[in-house]
Amino acid sequence: MAIYLTFLHIFCLFFPTLNLINRCIILQFRFLTVIFVLTPALHFLCPFWVKQPQTYEAVEPLDLEEILMSQLTSEDLALMHELGDFPDDELKVEQVERERRTIRHSVPEDGWELDPHVRDCVKSYTQPWLILMTHLYLLVCFFFKSQIRSPSLAGLTEDSGRTLTSCDFNLRSLAPDPRVKYALAFSNQEELDRLNQEARQENRPSELFSLYPPPDELCPIITTIHRNRTKFCSWQWLNYRFPFSFRFEIDIEPIFATLALYDLKEKKKISENFYCDLNPEQFKNFLKNHTPNVDPSTLARSGIFSVTYPSPDIYLVIKIEKVLQQGEISDCADPYITMRESDSAKVVNSERFSTMDDQFCNVSGFKPATITITTIFKQVRPSSSPFMQTDANLLQSQLGDRLSDEDLLKFLAEIKKTSTPQRRIKTIPGCIKLDMSPVHDTPTGCLSTELIPLIPVAEKNIRPVKEVLEFPSSEVYVPHNIYRNLLFIYPLKLNFVNRLTSARNIAIKIQFMSGEDLSCAMPVIFGKSSGPEFLKEVYTAVTYHNKSPDFYEEVKVALPARLTDRHHLLFTFYHISCQQKQNLGGSCETLIGYSWLPILNRDHLQTGQFCLPIILDRLPFNYSLHAPEVAPPVKWMESHKELFNLEIQAVSSVHSEDNHLKRFFTLCHALEGGVTFPLWVIGEKIPENKLEHELKLSIIALSSSRLEPLVLFLHQVLDKLFTLIMQPILIATQTANLSQIAFESLASIVNSLHNSQELIKDHLGRNSLLVTYLYWVFRVPDPPQDTHGPGGSIPSSESRYSTMGRATAASVGNMLLQSRFRSSSNPDIPSQQISAEDAEVKNILSAKVLMNFMKPHHRFYNPQSHHNTISHSPSHTYIHTLVGMSYDVFHEELALQMVVSSNVCRENTYKYSWFFFELLVSVCLNLDKHGVPRRSCFSDRFKDDITTIVSVVSEFELAEKLNVSLAFFLYDLLSLMDRGFVFQLVKNYCSQVARSSDPWKTALISMRLEFLRILCSHEHYLNLNLYFSSPASAPASPCPSISSQVGSLHSPDQNILALFELTPEFKQQHYLTGLLLTELSTALDMESEGGKVQRKAINAIYSLLCSHDLDQRCDKPEVRAKVAALYLPLVGTIVDSTNYLDFTGIEPENDLESVPPINQSVAMAIAGNPFNTLGRNVLVSMQGKSVATLAADTSRHLLVCFLWVMKNADRSLIQRWTVNMHPSHLNKLLELLTICVSCFEYRVMSTQALQKSQQVKQQLEEALLRGMGARGEMMKRVGGRTFFSTLGQRENLRWRKDRTQWRQTNDKQDKSKSELDQEALISGNLATETNLIVLDLLETIIQAVPLADCKDSVVGAALKVLLHSLTCNQSSTFLLHTFSTLRSLVIKFGDLLFEEEAEQCADLCQKVLQYCSSPVDENRSQACATLYLIMRYSYSNANNFSRVKMQVTMSLASLVGKSSDFQEEYLRRSLRTILAYAEEDTEMQNTQMPSQVDELLRNLNSILSDTVKMREFQEDPEMLMDLMYRIAKGYQTSPDLRLTWLQNMAEKHTNRKCYTESAMCLVHAAALVAEYLSMLEDHTYLPIGSVTFQNISPNVLEESAVSDDILSPDEDGVCSGRYFTESGLVGLLEQAAELFNNGGLYEAVNEVYKIIIPILEARRDFRKLASTHDKLHRAFENIIQRGHKRMFGTYFRVGFYGAKFGDLDEREFIYKEPGITHLPEISHRLENFYSQCFGDDTLVMIKDSAPVNRNQLNPNKAYIQITYVEPYFDDYEMKDRLTNFEKNFNLRCFMYTTPFTKSGRPRGELNEQYKRKTILTTMHAFPYVKTRINVIQKEEFDLTPIEVAIEDMQKKTRELAVATHREQPDAKMLQMLLQGSVGATVNQGPLEVAQVFLNEIPADPKLFRHHNKLRLCFKEFIMRCGEAVEKNKHLIASDQKEYQHELKKNYNRLRESLRPMLERKIPELYKPIIRPRLENR
Repeated sequence: MAIYLTFLHIFCLFFPTLNLINRCIILQFRFLTVIFVLTPALHFLCPFWVKQPQTYEAVEPLDLEEILMSQLTSEDLALMHELGDFPDDELKVEQVERERRTIRHSVPEDGWELDPHVRDCVKSYTQPWLILMTHLYLLVCFFFKSQIRSPSLAGLTEDSGRTLTSCDFNLRSLAPDPRVKYALAFSNQEELDRLNQEARQENRPSELFSLYPPPDELCPIITTIHRNRTKFCSWQWLNYRFPFSFRFEIDIEPIFATLALYDLKEKKKISENFYCDLNPEQFKNFLKNHTPNVDPSTLARSGIFSVTYPSPDIYLVIKIEKVLQQGEISDCADPYITMRESDSAKVVNSERFSTMDDQFCNVSGFKPATITITTIFKQVRPSSSPFMQTDANLLQSQLGDRLSDEDLLKFLAEIKKTSTPQRRIKTIPGCIKLDMSPVHDTPTGCLSTELIPLIPVAEKNIRPVKEVLEFPSSEVYVPHNIYRNLLFIYPLKLNFVNRLTSARNIAIKIQFMSGEDLSCAMPVIFGKSSGPEFLKEVYTAVTYHNKSPDFYEEVKVALPARLTDRHHLLFTFYHISCQQKQNLGGSCETLIGYSWLPILNRDHLQTGQFCLPIILDRLPFNYSLHAPEVAPPVKWMESHKELFNLEIQAVSSVHSEDNHLKRFFTLCHALEGGVTFPLWVIGEKIPENKLEHELKLSIIALSSSRLEPLVLFLHQVLDKLFTLIMQPILIATQTANLSQIAFESLASIVNSLHNSQELIKDHLGRNSLLVTYLYWVFRVPDPPQDTHGPGGSIPSSESRYSTMGRATAASVGNMLLQSRFRSSSNPDIPSQQISAEDAEVKNILSAKVLMNFMKPHHRFYNPQSHHNTISHSPSHTYIHTLVGMSYDVFHEELALQMVVSSNVCRENTYKYSWFFFELLVSVCLNLDKHGVPRRSCFSDRFKDDITTIVSVVSEFELAEKLNVSLAFFLYDLLSLMDRGFVFQLVKNYCSQVARSSDPWKTALISMRLEFLRILCSHEHYLNLNLYFSSPASAPASPCPSISSQVGSLHSPDQNILALFELTPEFKQQHYLTGLLLTELSTALDMESEGGKVQRKAINAIYSLLCSHDLDQRCDKPEVRAKVAALYLPLVGTIVDSTNYLDFTGIEPENDLESVPPINQSVAMAIAGNPFNTLGRNVLVSMQGKSVATLAADTSRHLLVCFLWVMKNADRSLIQRWTVNMHPSHLNKLLELLTICVSCFEYRVMSTQALQKSQQVKQQLEEALLRGMGARGEMMKRVGGRTFFSTLGQRENLRWRKDRTQWRQTNDKQDKSKSELDQEALISGNLATETNLIVLDLLETIIQAVPLADCKDSVVGAALKVLLHSLTCNQSSTFLLHTFSTLRSLVIKFGDLLFEEEAEQCADLCQKVLQYCSSPVDENRSQACATLYLIMRYSYSNANNFSRVKMQVTMSLASLVGKSSDFQEEYLRRSLRTILAYAEEDTEMQNTQMPSQVDELLRNLNSILSDTVKMREFQEDPEMLMDLMYRIAKGYQTSPDLRLTWLQNMAEKHTNRKCYTESAMCLVHAAALVAEYLSMLEDHTYLPIGSVTFQNISPNVLEESAVSDDILSPDEDGVCSGRYFTESGLVGLLEQAAELFNNGGLYEAVNEVYKIIIPILEARRDFRKLASTHDKLHRAFENIIQRGHKRMFGTYFRVGFYGAKFGDLDEREFIYKEPGITHLPEISHRLENFYSQCFGDDTLVMIKDSAPVNRNQLNPNKAYIQITYVEPYFDDYEMKDRLTNFEKNFNLRCFMYTTPFTKSGRPRGELNEQYKRKTILTTMHAFPYVKTRINVIQKEEFDLTPIEVAIEDMQKKTRELAVATHREQPDAKMLQMLLQGSVGATVNQGPLEVAQVFLNEIPADPKLFRHHNKLRLCFKEFIMRCGEAVEKNKHLIASDQKEYQHELKKNYNRLRESLRPMLERKIPELYKPIIRPRLENR
C-alpha cells in the first residue's frame, strides 16, 4: 500500500556546513576595507557618437622599496606604524586538520602493502588541508550607533474631540516655551564662532560610512573580493530516517525484512539493502544455532536513506523472507490469510510447526514470502502525526519466478497506473509502522555504510542507526573525499532447466577468496541483521521447486586495498531438500557445482554483467588464475554452457571505471619504479621504450574522459599533472619531455570543467570544483623519494632538465607575437617556421638546471607532527627544509609555461588565468624567503616571465579575460615581491590598455577601473601610497580667525591650490591613488551608455573611503587628516564636475496618507510671496546649467565621498584653500553644498506599503492553498518544510523565492517594522551628519571671508545654502546648530540681509516661521529665538522693521496653507514665546519695539485663527469657501494676497461646476484691480474703481479701497503682479464672461463686456473687438432660443442648532443649489457629511419648518433644519423684474411658508388651516462669491384660512393663464392643470373651497372683504378654466375627443355649481360711504 510522505529538508551526508575557519575569519577585512563588484564580461559596442577620453600615459612609479628603506623620516615612520608594518608573514599557509564525520578516517587496515595509486588516494583523503592565510591588522569593524536623536517630523495628531470651528485664542493665556540661553547675549564674533564650533563637534560619529547604505552594485561584493573564501565542496543529499516495525496478523515463524529504494522513472535501484530483524525472542531461538555471535552493528532497526534527486517516482520496497517450507509460495501464505491472531498459538504449537527442523532455519533455508511497496515523496503528511502508521496490504507475487528487479519495476509501474493490486496478486493483512523523518543533524550511535561510528558517538550502548549507501539515479559531480572501496554482487538468474537431476530448490553460496584453499575465504562480506558484522560466506534465498530461479540478493563486500590475481569470487551451487524424513540423518544441502570470477582482469577491477559456466567436478588446481570461459579439462554442465548470470558493481574511490583515467594512473605510477616490463595496461602490453609515448598519449586523452569519473578523481589527476610539470622524468636513462604536454592537458581540463553545464560556478564564474581544490586540497608536489626512475639513475645537475629552459622576456615576447598568427581553431596548422626560433628553443631546452632536487627534502605532511601552522621559525624544521628548494622551480615552470603556451592552450590559459595565478601565488608563498630582501626573493627569470605575461595583454580580448585575475595576482604579489617592480607592472598594464585602439576605449577604461579597484583593496594600501608623506602639512596659523588672516590671504597661494589638483607629482608620489583619481577624472569627462563607467569609477572611490572610515587603525584625527589629504584632488575634481551631478531624483516620496490640506496652487496663493525663490527652485535653476551625465544614485555616492574628505581634512587647510579660490570656483563649491543638502535629506519611511504588500501576499497564498490542481499542490509543498533544489527536481517556483535555495541575491525580502525603524534611525543620523559637515564647511568659508573681499556675494550664497537646508527635512540636532549659525550670521552681516538682500530676508522669515510650528520643543525654541533676533536687529540696526513685519505676515499665510506638518497649537505657543522675548528684553523696553511686536503677533494670531480652520473643512465645500472668503477679506489691505485668494476661490467653484460663483470671484478680482489701476492711471476708458461693476452685482462695492491702511501701489512691491495691468484686468473680465456664459447668465455677459469694450476700443484691438461682439451675439441668441427653459438656482434655508457646531450654533444660511435640486437631495448630502463628523447617533435632522425651541433640544446632539425657500419680491420690485433672469439675479430676500392650525397640528380642515410666511434677508445678494450667505434679517406674518384660500386660488388662476397664453402651448401641462381644476375627483379642490368659504356670508364684518375677494378670484378662475378648455380643444388629437368632452362636461358642472355662490353679494360692501343729500333732507 502506498504511504504518502512529505518532502523534507536536505541533510549533507558526508560534509555538513563547514565553519569558515581561520582564513575566512581573517579575510573579513577584504570586505570591510574595500567593497568591490566584479562585473560580468562586458559587451563592448562603442557607437561613434560616444565621447572618448583622451589617451594618457601612466606616470613612472617611485622606487618604493628604496623610499621605505632609507628615505622616511621619524614622523613618517610613526604614521606608517599606525597602520601596521609590512610583516614578513603577511601571507602564509596554515595546516588545518581535515574535518571528518567518522571517529576515524576510513583507511585500509594496517599491514596492507598498498599500491602506489591506492597510497596516493588514501593520502589525498586523509592529509590535512593547507589554507592560505592573510595576516591582517583589522579583524572586526562595528557600525557606529549614533546617539543623535532621529529626525522628529511626526505628522499631525488627530483630535477626535474637536469641534467644527475653532475660536480665537488669547496669546497671553498660553505658556511660552523655554527660552534659548544666551540667545540675546552678544559676545564677540570669534568667541561666538568658537562656541558654535565646539557645540557642533559634540556627540558626532567618527565614521560617516557606517551610516551610509552601500550602493546596490556593492551589495554582493562581500563575497566578490574574497575570491579565497570558499567552503570545501561536498554534495548534499535529502536524508530520511526510517525506524521500522512490521508484523502480520498472526505470528507463527521467523520473518526477515529488507528495505530498499527504487526509482521507477530511472528504472533502477537507488540504494543498497537495509536488513532488519523484527522477530520476537521466541522465534529468534530457532536461529541461535546458526548465529554463533551477534554483533551490535547488526541490530539496527533504523536506517538513514539518502536521496540526491527527489522524485515522486521513488518507492520504498520492503521484501519479507521466511524460513524455507515445503510447498509453493501461495500455499505457504495461506495461513497468514485464513487464520486469525487468536489461532497463532495453536498454529505455533501444531504438529506442522513443532516438527520444523532446526536446519531449515539456517540462512540457506530462507525463501521469499511477500513484497510490500511503499511510495515516498508523494503527499504532505499531516504535521500533527508523530509517525506514519498504516495497515499496509502486503502484496505477494503469485508467480514464483518473478522476483528479479526488472519484474519488480514492471510491478511498480502497474501499481502506479492502477493504484490497486491486480486480481492475480494476493493480499496478506499486516501492519507496518514506519516513522519517516528528515535528518538534519547526525543522530548519536550512527554508523557509516562501512560500519565506522559517526560523530557524535553514543555515550552508552544503544541500538545503532545505519546509513544506507545511495546509488544516485543520475551523475553526481563531486570529487571523492573519503576512502571507500566496496563491491556489490548481484546474482541474477540460474538456468538448470535442461538438467535431468532433481535440482529444484537451488541456493548459491558466495565467497570472496584470496586463494584456492578453503581457508582463504576472507571475512569481508557484510552481514545482514542479528548476526556477525562480517562473514566469509553468504547464501541466497530459495525459490521452491524452480529450476530456473531469479535472485534478488545483494552481497556487499569490503574490497581489500591490495588486490592480486589470486583474489576471486567463488560460487557454490546447492540443492536444498525439503523432505525431512529422507534427511533426518544427513544434511539438507546437496552439492551441484561451482563457478568463479577473478576480481582482476589484467590488473583492473572487473565490473559489469557476467554469464558464467558451471563446473561439476572438483575445482582444478590454479583455477583462480584463469577465467571460467577458459575451459580446463574438467566436467562442465551442459558442455561449458554459460548458465549463471550475475552483475558486479563497484563503489570505490580508488578504482576508476574510465579507461582513460585507468591508463593515466597506471602509467604515472609506472614511472615510480617497481614494475616489470612489458607493462599490461588495459589489455595492451607496453614496453619500456614506448612508455614515454604512451604516457604522453594518456595525458592528452585525459580531457576525453567522461565528466563524472574525471570529477570523481579530479584531485588525484591534478596532483599527478603538477608532479609531471615539476619533476624531471627519466625513462631508460633519457629525460622525458612531459611538462608542456602536462600543462596543456591541465589547461584543457580547466577549460572543460568551466564549460560544463552540469557543474556549479561561483559568483565570479569560477568552477567551484577548482576553487575547492585550490584553497583546500592543493599543495606543491613532493619531489621524488627514490633515486632511480623506471629505467635508470638520476642524472647530473647539468643534464637534469625540466621541459623548458629560460629565455629572455624579449625573445619569448617575440615568440608570442609569432604565435598570435597561428590558427586558433586548429592548433595543428603551423605557422611559418623560422630557423632562428628553432635554435632559440633548443637553447631554452638546454638552459634550465634543476639544482634544487639535489638538496634534501621531506614530505609535505607529517602525520605525527603536532604543529598546525607552516611557519618560518627554526622550531619547524621539517617544513623549513621542505620549503627550501623543492618549490623553487615550480612557480618558475608555471610562469614559463604560461609565457610559451600557444594556440588553444594559450587561449585556455589566459581565459581561466585566475586558476594559474592562484597556483603561482600558492607556490610562491611556500618559498623560504625569511630574512631575504624583497628584491632578491625572486629570480630575474621569474620577473621576466611575469613582465611578459603582463605585456601580452595588448589585445583587448586577452585583456578582458586577464583583467580581474591579473589584478588579484598583482594584489598578492604586493605582499610577496618587490613593490616597486609590481608598481612597474601596474604602470605597464595601464599604459598598454590605454594605448589600445579607439573603438574599445570606453570598455577599456572600465577594465582599468576594475583592475585598480582590486589593487586598491590591499591591506597596506595607504602605506603603499605613502599617505604619511603628503605635502598637505603646510604650516598654518594657529588660530584660524579672520583678523589673523586678513593680511595674508589676499594673494592666492598656488601651493595650496595645487594640493587640490591632480598634478604629476601627486600621481608619482601616491601612485595607486593617482591612477584611480585619474581614471575618475577621465570617466567624468566622457559619456557612456547609462553612465556605467562613471558609476564604476565612483564606486571604486567610495569603496576606498569606506574602508578608511571603518578602519580602526585610522581612528586618530591626525591619521584621518593625512588620509583625507590623500584625496584632496578628488575634491577639486568633484567641484569642477558639479554640472554633471543629477539631483532630480531627490524629492521625498509622498506618503500614502498625506493629503495636502489645500491644493498646491492654493498653497502658493496663500504664500503670496513674490520673493519665494529659494527652496527646491534653487535646484531647478541649477539643473538648467548643464545636462547631468550622472544618475541620481551615482551622484549621491560621489557626494558622500566629498563630504568624507571635508569631514576629515585639516580645517585650516580647507580654510586657506577657500580663501585662495577664484570667486567662480567658490560659487561652484557653495552650489555643491546645496546639492549635498538635498541629496542627503532625511526620507520619512512608512510601513504602510510594507503591511499592504504582506496582506495582499497572504491573501493570494491562502487563495492558492485553498485551490486544487497544480497551483494548490505547489503551494502545499512550499508551505511545508519542503526541499526543492537545483540539485533535485530543478522546478521553477515563482512563489516565496525567499524560501528557496536558489533565491537570487538581488531579491529583496520583505522587511519587518523593526527593521524599517532601524533603517529610518540610521537614515536620520546620516542626514544629520552630512548636513553638519556642510554646516562646518559653511562656517569655515564664512570665517575665512576677508572683510573687504566680495563678502556680500559669499555671505548671500552661504545664506542660500542654510535656507535651503531648512527647506529639507532635518533632525533637531542639526537644526539647533543651524539656527545658531543663522543668529551668528544675522549679527555679523545683518545690514546685508535687511537692505540689499530683500529676497533672502523673505525666505529667511518664511523658513524660520515654519519651524515655529514644529511639534519638537527644541526646534521651536531655536526658531523663536532666531525670529525674535531678526526682528530686533531689523528694528535697532537696519531700521527696517516694516519689511520684516510684511514678510512675517506673508510667511504665516504660506505656512498655514501648504506646510504638511503645521499644527496650530505649536505656532500659537511660538507666538507667545516671541512675545515673551519682547517682554523680557530689557534693552528694548524703552523703545516702540515691544508694542510693535505685540501688534504684529496679534495680527498673526488673527490670521492664524481664520486660516487654520481650512484644514478641518476640506470635505465641507460651503464651510471651506466661507473660510477662504474670510481670509481673503482679512487681506483687504494686501491686494496681492486678496487677488490670489479670489482667484483660488474661483478655481474651487469651477471644480464644483459652480460657474456663476466662480465668475463673481473674478468680477470681484477685476474690481480690485480696477481700484488700484485708478490710483496709478487716469484714463476715461478705464473703469472708475469698483463702482463701474455695480451693474453686474452690487456686492462688488466691497472692493472699494477706502481704508486708511491701504498701501500705495508703488511702494514695497505692492500690486506688482501681472494682473494689476490693463491686460490683466481684461483677462480677468474675459474669464468671468466665459464663466457667466457657462452658467447660463447671458445677460451678465453683456454687462461684463460693457467694461471690456471701451478698453479694447482705446487700444484699437479690432481683432479682439470682433471676437467680443461675436461672443455677445451668441449670448443674445442663447437668451432668445432658451427663453423660459433656462434653469436657475434653487434655494434652501439651513439652520444649525447645538453646541457641537461651535460658532455655527443658532445661525441660519441661505444655500444656493443647482437648478431642480429637491429637498431630499440637499438633506441627504448634509446629513451624510455631518454624520461623519459627529456620528449617526449625534446628528438629528428636523423634518418640519416650524420655529425651533432651544429649550427642547438635547445639548449633546446636533440639529439641522432645512427648508425650501423662494425668492421674494415686493410689489414695486416686480415692476422692474420682468424676465425670468431678473427674477433670479441679485436676490437678497427669500420666503418660505409654514402651515399650522390653532390646535398645534400642521394640517387641518380648510377652515382651520393657517399659514405663516417668513421673509429672510441675506447679507449679500445672490449670486455671490460663495454659495451660502448669512441671514441677517427675519420677518414673519400669519394668514387666516380664508386668506390662505385666496392665495391658493390666485396661484391656480395664474398658472392657468400662463399655460393658456403661451406662444407655444404645452398640451400636457395644460391638461394637467385642467385636471386639477375641473376634475370631478379632486379632494379639497376649488368646489370644496367655495363651499367652505362662499356658501354663507360670514358673520364677522372683518371677513366681508376677504369673502368678496375670494368670490372675485373664483369668477376669474372660472373664466380662465373656460379659456383653457377651449384652448385644449384646439390642441388635442383625434383620439382625445372623448377626453375633451369629459373636460367640457366637468367644467360646465363646476360652473353651474359655483354660480349661486358667485352671484351672491354682501350688501354692506356696496352701501355708499356718504349718504345722498336728498336722503338727508
